[in-house]
Amino acid sequence: MLQVKFIESLDLPELEPYRTMQRPLDHRRQNIFVAEGEKVVRRLLESRLPVVSLLLPEKWFHNLEPLLRSRPEEIKVFIAEKPQLEKLIGFSMYQGVMAVGKMPDPVSLEIVLQTCPHPYFFAAVDGLSSAENLGAVVRNCAAFGVQALLVGETSSSPYLRRAVRSSMGTVFQLPVVEVSSLAHALGDLRSRNFRVIAAHPHAEGKTLAHADFSKDCCIVLGSEGSGIAPTVLEACTDAVAIPMTELVDSLNVGSAAAVFLYEARRQRGEM
Repeated sequence: MLQVKFIESLDLPELEPYRTMQRPLDHRRQNIFVAEGEKVVRRLLESRLPVVSLLLPEKWFHNLEPLLRSRPEEIKVFIAEKPQLEKLIGFSMYQGVMAVGKMPDPVSLEIVLQTCPHPYFFAAVDGLSSAENLGAVVRNCAAFGVQALLVGETSSSPYLRRAVRSSMGTVFQLPVVEVSSLAHALGDLRSRNFRVIAAHPHAEGKTLAHADFSKDCCIVLGSEGSGIAPTVLEACTDAVAIPMTELVDSLNVGSAAAVFLYEARRQRGEM
C-alpha cells in the first residue's frame, strides 16, 4: 500500500532520516539505512528488506511505481523536485532518488555455516574505514559468488549510505556477519578446516598462484594504508600477495578483492 504525498513543507517528521544522512550513528540506532540513486533504490525494492519511504521527483516515481505497488508493506512516498530535495539534504544530487530501508536482522556465523552449501566461500574485511572501499568489496563479493562477508570490529558498516551506493545495492543480497572479534571468528573457521587466506602485499615468497581456494576458504582483506592487523594476520592460515611490477607495491582494496575473488572462483571451476 502506498501513501503518496507532494511535499509542501521540508519540516515533516517523516523526512528526518533524509535530513540526518550525515549522522550515520542516528540511523544505526534506528536500524535504518538510506539508499541513493535509481539503480540502488530499484534493487532495494526488488529485495526482501523492508522499505520505509521514498523521496524523489515525480518522473522517477512513475518509473518505480509498478515495483512500489508490488511491495507488501505500507510505503510512504514523498515527491518533490530536485532543487527542493537538495535543500532538504544539504548537498547536490545526480538523480534525486532516495529511499529509507530497514537493516536486516543480525546474522551469526553459525547460521551462515548452516545455510550455505559446501564448499564454503567467504570473505572478511579488517580495518576498512572507507565506506566507498567497503562498498566496492561488497560489490566484488556479489560479482564473484561469495556466500557471506565477515565485517570486523574495526571496519565501517556496509549499510552506511556511501557504502550502499558504492555497492550498487548488492549489499541487499549478500549475507553480512558483523563480528565483535574478527581474529576469533577466523580462528573458529580454522577449527572447521577452512583455509583462511590473507591478502597481504608483503607476504614473503608466496603469491596468489600458490594459494589453494578450491575447498572451504575465507579471503581476508585489509586497508591499503595499515593492512591487516597483526592479531588478524596471525589467525590466518596463509598470507599471499598479488604479483606486481616494482612500480606499484599495493592495490586499492577493491581492486585487490577483485583479483583474489576471481582467482578463487577460477580454481573452484566456476568461471
